Amino acid sequence: MHLSIVLVAPARAENIGAAARAMKTMGFTDLRIVDSTAHLEPAARWVAHGSGDILDNITTYATLADALHDISFTVATTARSRAKFHYYATPAELVPMLEEKSQWLEKAALVFGREDSGLTNEELELADVLTGAPMVADYPSLNLGQAVMVYCYQLASLIQISQPPASVTDENQLAALRIRADKLLEQLGVADDQKMVDWLQQRLGRLEQRDTAMLHRLLHDIEKKLAE
Repeated sequence: MHLSIVLVAPARAENIGAAARAMKTMGFTDLRIVDSTAHLEPAARWVAHGSGDILDNITTYATLADALHDISFTVATTARSRAKFHYYATPAELVPMLEEKSQWLEKAALVFGREDSGLTNEELELADVLTGAPMVADYPSLNLGQAVMVYCYQLASLIQISQPPASVTDENQLAALRIRADKLLEQLGVADDQKMVDWLQQRLGRLEQRDTAMLHRLLHDIEKKLAE
């Protein structure tokens, strides 16, 4: 599976260098940066230490939505307290989930937020699944470079998985399901039930391929019945 690492508005060049070094060590190559030019500072290359090719091939974007333009499945890091109705997975729990996704989706992304404030609520809404590294209570956070290293280490096995070519239909299946579910909620007159909308949209990322296909069939049958 192709896994992109996305850093949203990183402020410190050293953290970008540390992230690049972690990626290089574990075999990841695609680093995307949103709303920042800190990677151009000399400190990024000093800390990267032998991972200059990762920095040289960084792609930059104005928004997180832009950075995810070709991504089929998105995992975002955040504190558990901000997860709301999202499914929240530890780094270890992500492995079997992404192993299954790799059988029908070609590209996934792992998103890291700002060093001081993380990701906004709007940015979190772009994720299929949220994740965070379990921490002891009196030391609750990792810095950005450490966090990237933890996840790259945990997910490195995904690079070795040989996957069948994903069809365009499979790649779009999850996104299409979200759109279809939204339209059905509107038809049923419950689109303003935010708790229901959040619960539904934020659970869809957990579905495996077979379940996604079966839910498409169920929604099709409901739509057909409503049209009678």
